[in-house]
Amino acid sequence: MSELTEIQAFYKGKTVFVTGGTGFMGKVLIEKLLYDCNDLNKIYILIRPKRGRSPETRVDEMFKLPMFQRIRNQKPHVMRKVIPLVGDVGMDKLGLTPEQQEILFNETDIVFHCAATLRLEGKLKDAIEMNTVGTQRVIDLCRKMTNLKSLVHLSTAFCHPDQGELGERVYDAPDDPQDVMRLMQWLDESAIDLITPKLLDLHPNTYTYSKRLAEKLVADEYPNLPCSIVRPSIVTPAWEEPLPGWVDNLNGPVGLMVGAGKGVIRSMHCNANYHAEITPVDLAINALIAISYRTATTDKTKNIPVYNITQSGIMPITWGEVLEKGKKIAYKYPFEGQVWYPDGDIRSSKFVHNLFVFFFHIIPAYLIDFIMLLLRQKRFMVRIQKRISDGLEVLQYFTTREWIFHNTNLLIMWGEMSPEDKQVFSLDFLRIDDMEYMKRCILGARQYCMKENLSTLPKARRHQAIMYIIHLIAVYLFYFGVLYLIYKNFEVARYCLDYVTEHMKFLPVVGGAVKKIHQ
Repeated sequence: MSELTEIQAFYKGKTVFVTGGTGFMGKVLIEKLLYDCNDLNKIYILIRPKRGRSPETRVDEMFKLPMFQRIRNQKPHVMRKVIPLVGDVGMDKLGLTPEQQEILFNETDIVFHCAATLRLEGKLKDAIEMNTVGTQRVIDLCRKMTNLKSLVHLSTAFCHPDQGELGERVYDAPDDPQDVMRLMQWLDESAIDLITPKLLDLHPNTYTYSKRLAEKLVADEYPNLPCSIVRPSIVTPAWEEPLPGWVDNLNGPVGLMVGAGKGVIRSMHCNANYHAEITPVDLAINALIAISYRTATTDKTKNIPVYNITQSGIMPITWGEVLEKGKKIAYKYPFEGQVWYPDGDIRSSKFVHNLFVFFFHIIPAYLIDFIMLLLRQKRFMVRIQKRISDGLEVLQYFTTREWIFHNTNLLIMWGEMSPEDKQVFSLDFLRIDDMEYMKRCILGARQYCMKENLSTLPKARRHQAIMYIIHLIAVYLFYFGVLYLIYKNFEVARYCLDYVTEHMKFLPVVGGAVKKIHQ
């Protein structure tokens, strides 16, 4: 397009500050800004040294990822606009030097606060420090930005689990965020562990609790700060951009998909009739960019703008449909090195699920480790299954409950966007073909997470065929063994039953009843 769209024109000459820029959503955000808003001035990203690598080295490594391929091929010059700032949301003043702070105070126009710890099962102190205190530190920084036009706070649609119907507004926090932050400073770790269940109350984990408190901090700054809150549902691989199926981690459904595809996960506690609230990462990022523009260019409302980025009511799909359609795709595009034929299933009964976990997760894991011990090899399967079980336990909270998410603000924004902006920053869930999307998710996880080249697909299909035969043999041997045991023990079982029945006649109540029947 030769002319800039309204949103592109807004970003022209602007300086953007991003926290969490090296995370899954952060990287996609930076790539999209560089590619479609390349007339912006700079993008400052907060980044810390990691494993001996400097922030500059980490940025260089980031640009070598497949997701930046179109930038490298078409617009390599824009990569110079990304400037790393050494810091961390877990440090006072974000760990920035006075000189770096002055730069941000004087130059920043737009802030995207995406940094967070995603460890749902993490300790409360760590979650509060990163997600709540970190948000307070970003707010403190934004208060001094002389040119700030928009602060977008990235939250989650699941930070209000007590609300079966979630509107696009801020709900009261269960506790005062300031009190909780002070509490984390005063108490030692053992005391915090003791009070954690009481503080969490209806919250399933420390992540949703700390993000809920963070929302309250941001809402309290409105309208003094031009800010908005964005709540995506479960963020999944890309539909189209920067690459179809792009994903760089095994969190959430992606890890479940890989584990099931490898034949390691055989059962999932889930209600098949409940809806899967998922959002492709590129649609979520397009929404973030558009929301920032809208926050800066529309009149302030009475309450802080909140956007639920969900497909509720637009493209509903149940977990059962996801499994049914996903299996068809997974069998065509199998993962390498399947441990067993991938025929796992979802089960609404916790008891039945636990039975399958015991027989098909735990026992095989110990058996494999025992074989590895005999072969004097390193044992690994029990450890892997423990991690899988922990991950499933966290995820199962969201697959055994149903929520209604209102997304009116998102739909209104989409309706008011220009045709040109709708083309560049698409939020159209209806364009997504679910079967094609699942194919892209599986191939994306295969290539980008598991590093399995597509050229290995024929070999993987042959391996899957062999595993299918082994699976059938094992199933039929199992049922044959059960029938054989019944057959061998039929006479014994009948003798025992006759013996018990005969002796029950000597009981007063039973004996009297038998006499009455004969009379």
